[in-house]
Amino acid sequence: MARTVRTVSLRKSSSDAAYWRAQPPEARWQAVEEIRREYHGWSQDAPPRLRRVCRIVKRT
Repeated sequence: MARTVRTVSLRKSSSDAAYWRAQPPEARWQAVEEIRREYHGWSQDAPPRLRRVCRIVKRT
């Protein structure tokens, strides 16, 4: 994903929703993943991914 920077005025209406609707699902997924990784880098208490739960079941 190419990194781009745009300077916009906060007084103008945002076209973010239209931009993301125009993106293919793969690009949207990559953006979510990048945000998730950044968040986990900032938060020291959060694990880097979802925890896996293992249960041991004894059969009788």
